[in-house]
Amino acid sequence: MSDETSENPSEAGDAVALSEIDPEEGRAAEDDAKSAPEDRETAGPFDASEVPAMRPYVDLGGVKIAPREGLQLRLEVDERSKRVVAVTLEYADSVLQLQAFSAPKSSGLWHGVRREIAQQFASQGSSVQEESGAFGPELAAAAPVPAEQGGGTRAVRFVGVDGPRWLLRGAIMGRATGDSEARAKVDELFRDTVIVRGDQPMPPSELLPLSVPAGVQPNGQAAAGGSA
Repeated sequence: MSDETSENPSEAGDAVALSEIDPEEGRAAEDDAKSAPEDRETAGPFDASEVPAMRPYVDLGGVKIAPREGLQLRLEVDERSKRVVAVTLEYADSVLQLQAFSAPKSSGLWHGVRREIAQQFASQGSSVQEESGAFGPELAAAAPVPAEQGGGTRAVRFVGVDGPRWLLRGAIMGRATGDSEARAKVDELFRDTVIVRGDQPMPPSELLPLSVPAGVQPNGQAAAGGSA
């Protein structure tokens, strides 16, 4: 779009012709931009500094989950490192898997991460497309199902929000991938998540540490209902 106050490129000695602009530089600038809904600070996902200290949560270290009736929680553990790497929530006949990562203070990760996910699915010959959702750009993909689980494909949606020095990424499966009522409930669950980034320095894209609370077994389920 033109700007009436701009100089004519032919008259400006330091102007750069469009043909000389590296498309990779433009992509890098887009990848560094933060991606988040305009009301993130008041509607979530929240930074730990943005929620009342007395509000009840299931504390998993780098992530806190708001309890609600019918919610089941499971922690995913890497078998080699024995490290908790993700939080899986089962709710409204759907599954929401959460991971939180460290990020720079002034730039975001979701644009770049989303492109990497899309490239990974495309390289496997899987269907993937970008869509606009409640949190901004997201991916709708058909993930291959292992033969021992019946084969075929499974619908999965990837959402992400850049916050202050963190990225919260979610993978949605089950009913919420196609049913608007279930999707609204899962979106609310994603919104209510609290990220505890901490003050320690961390390189960008590093997984925030997760811990096992009382009553929850790694790779096992525990209820996270209203009494939690």
